[in-house]
Formats: sequence, C-alpha cells, structure tokens
Amino acid sequence: MDSPSDDVVSYTYHFQGGPSGTAAAERPGAAVTVPYLPLSSGPASVQVRAVDRAGRSSAETTYRFNVKAGRAPVAHWKLDDPAGSRSAAAETGTAARAGTGVTFGGAAPAGTGATATAALDGSGHGFLTPDVPAVTPGKTFAVSAWARPARTDRNMTVASQDAGDTAAFRLGLASRDSGPVWSFAIGGTRLSGGAPETGEWAHLLGLYDQETGTARLYVNGRPVGDAVKATPSATSGAFQIGRARGTSGYHARWHGSVGEVRVHDRVVVPKEAEALAYRKPALLGRWALENATDGASPEQGGGTPLRLGAGATIHRATGDSCIPELDPDCPYVPPALVGDGHLRLDGETGHAVAEGPVVDTGDSFTLGVVVRLADSEPAHPMTVLSQAGENTDAFKVRYEPSEHAWQLVVPVRDEADAREVVVSQIEAADGGEGQGHRLAVVYDDAADTVKLFLDGVTNADATGTLPDGWHSSGALQVGRSKAGDGWGEYLHGDVDEVQAFSGALKDDRIVALGTGTDVFLD
Repeated sequence: MDSPSDDVVSYTYHFQGGPSGTAAAERPGAAVTVPYLPLSSGPASVQVRAVDRAGRSSAETTYRFNVKAGRAPVAHWKLDDPAGSRSAAAETGTAARAGTGVTFGGAAPAGTGATATAALDGSGHGFLTPDVPAVTPGKTFAVSAWARPARTDRNMTVASQDAGDTAAFRLGLASRDSGPVWSFAIGGTRLSGGAPETGEWAHLLGLYDQETGTARLYVNGRPVGDAVKATPSATSGAFQIGRARGTSGYHARWHGSVGEVRVHDRVVVPKEAEALAYRKPALLGRWALENATDGASPEQGGGTPLRLGAGATIHRATGDSCIPELDPDCPYVPPALVGDGHLRLDGETGHAVAEGPVVDTGDSFTLGVVVRLADSEPAHPMTVLSQAGENTDAFKVRYEPSEHAWQLVVPVRDEADAREVVVSQIEAADGGEGQGHRLAVVYDDAADTVKLFLDGVTNADATGTLPDGWHSSGALQVGRSKAGDGWGEYLHGDVDEVQAFSGALKDDRIVALGTGTDVFLD
C-alpha cells in the first residue's frame, strides 16, 4: 500500500471476507506491506484508506483481484497399486519403493473416491520411500494421508522425512497412558488430539506455515487445538511412509493401512483440509410408504422392504372410485404426509421392520423420517425409529411427552443399564393435525457427535458427544423400541419417507430429507 503523499503515516484496510486492520508506515510517506492468505479461490478485493499525521483519511480505494486455485501436490501416492507390486506409482513426484512388509490391494475408506490402499505390517520391512525429499527444509508444507491403525498401543508413523539421525517431522499416532492420540511433531513441537480407533479410518493433515512460523494438525478435516509456534529442521533427507528416523535407525513403524499420501508446498486452507477428509454418504434405503403388497412396503431401489406388523396399515390419499372435486358424495380422504400414502400405526402393536441392520451404527450414518403424532397429549413416550443390539437399542428417536420434546437416545454401550447420550428438540405433539415433522439423526464418527434435526434445523441442545459408536446387529424398527425382553413405546400416529444413508450428511443437505425428492450428495 502506497500513496503519493509524503505525509501518510498509516493505512486502514479491509479484505473481502476479512481480515481488517491498520498498518503503520516505518516513516511518513513510506509504503506498507501486509501479509494476506486467501481462504478460497475466485474474485476478491481489498479496500484501503491512507491516514496522515493529523488523522485525516483519504477517500477509499478498492483493488480487485483474482485468487487462483491452490497448486497441486508436489508429491502424491495413491497407494492403489495392484496386489504384488513392489513400488507405489506417483501421481506427482517420484515413485516409492516398497519393503516386503507392504501389501497392496487393501480396502479403501468408503465415500472417498479411493479404490485401494496399502497395508504395512509394522515390521522393519513395512515401509515405502521415494529415497528423495518431498519437503524443502524450513519452507511451508502440508502432508496428509488416510490411515487405519491395526493397533493403537504403541507410537506409529504414517509419514515423515529424514533429517540426519532424526525426523524433520512425523505425522502419526502417539500412545499415552490416557489413551492413543493422533500426533504431528515438527522440530521440538508436538501437536496431538483426536482418538485413534483400531480398524477405523481417519484422515490426518500436518501443516507448517513458514510465514507465521506455526504448525497445525487436522484430524478428519477439523483442526486440533490452535496453531503453535514451531522451528523446523534445516536438514533434509528422504521422505518416508510408515516409519520415522531415530538415532538408532528407523522406529515407530506403522501397523495398519495407508492411502492417498499427499505433500503440498503451500498452506492447505481449512476448507481444503475438510474437503480432503470428506467421505461422501451413500443412500442405503428409501421407503416412500405409498403402498404395500403381501404386508410389505417396498424400498424404492429394490432393497429390503419394510414388513408391516399387526396394527400397521398403509393410508392411501387418493381414491380410485371418485373425485371429490367432481362428486359431492365422494367421501373425504385425508391427504398423505408426503406423496400419495403413508404408514399408519395404532399405538398398540403397530410397527414395521426392515430385516437386518440397515445402518452401521458403529460408523457414521444418517436417518430421516416424517412423523405425525395422533394425540395432542400422549400418555407415554413413543418411538418412531430404533435399531437394536443384543441388550439395548443402539439408538432410538422418540417423543417424550413429559418434556414436550423429540429425543434422540443413544446408549454408549450395548448394555441394558448403559449411560445414555440424550439430545432433544422441544415441539408440541401434533394431535393428528398438520403435515407432521421431518426428523433426522446424524452420527458423525469422525467428529464424535450425534445430532437431532427437526424440520431441517438443529441446535446446541440437539447435539451430543459420542466418542465411540458400537455396531448393532438388530433390524431397523419403525414405530417401536426394545423394552426388556420385548417391545414397547409403540407409536400412535403416521410415518412417511424413511431414508437411510451411510455417512454423515452435511447440515445443509438435511433440509431435503422428507420432502419426497432426492437428496443431492456431494
């Protein structure tokens, strides 16, 4: 920022979307430089005013510019090479030779676009290396990978780079008495957080920003703590996957699977970190509940139907014999909640079942349903959706009349007396009127959260912490939940548009659930 006036002592500035501030000149009339990191590509602008010694401000000048997309990685190994390969092809950079403890062709994290990964056996032969550096010492860099540990009881390395008889940085897992954590170490600085789980995928990204002199760790696209000051090594050696250099040789070897290893020579901004870690949900089932044949209402894609129990019927909104608008004697048929029909439950035995567990409750999942209660003052809690384990429900969505609220109840273990995570949204009972309410449950295993949405909206009271979901083996139940050795909390009312997804839908996609239209997945 500069001015033709030799009386200017400072500049006020505001970048589109932030930041803003005042920059002082070293001497009157001198130009000023401020660092600015754009957080997205596309058109941008900055507004600037010059201020003189008397405090008078110039007119505002707007400078418009375009921010390019960030550069591609300088090194990228998908690790999706064919089984039996002895090296990993590089999308960019140098191919990495593989030790004999590396097995290609393993399963990839679902919803990521990756097709395969490499398994490392944790031995001295379980490593990959291009035998050249991928990171320039002292310069900005980011290193990221998908990782699934086969164990969590020891320190293990996903990626590192040699620096003499030590590692310039190490991204991986650290074992502690309080439990394992994900870790990024650079120089004498260590950042850690998150909760590694045996057999569970996580996306890790370690970042060093030369401009600010700070390091940051992202786990599953979310920053762990704040950025901290770091001093990187000035020496450089070969990049390593699955091991780290120490004074007595390589150690902290990775036992588990690794995929999509990337190295950038720039800052990876938060939205990019989130995108790299994003797992696209997949539709598991959609039951429109428009009709039933032989006691079963079909899944729209031909999957497992919902079988109707005693006390459950399909209400059809359209009659075949007459048209009310043309025939005054035509009986009134109430409209369906969504589309041409819905499920009606009598509150005593009425329910529907999709045989087998529809969602994997040990991993991220999303469920949506439209429900209308028949009573304005229900006499007892009523469940609209549940899925059971051996001893209790893995989750249930119910109306609790004493609280005048919809609740999501999630036991932390498959035990009858396990502690429960309960989140809720206050809403009066329908009393058989209106179009009901669109409820959605989202369990995000990466964020360790459960959320209950009501008509597309959630809040702090409807969000809870669930560090570890557990895998349930029971069928998806509509209209009831476990009660001792049997069933209870039968729902009296109407149910429509049951939808199930693997993965956690983004918040802005929840609003489409229960509208009778397809949900756009990205």
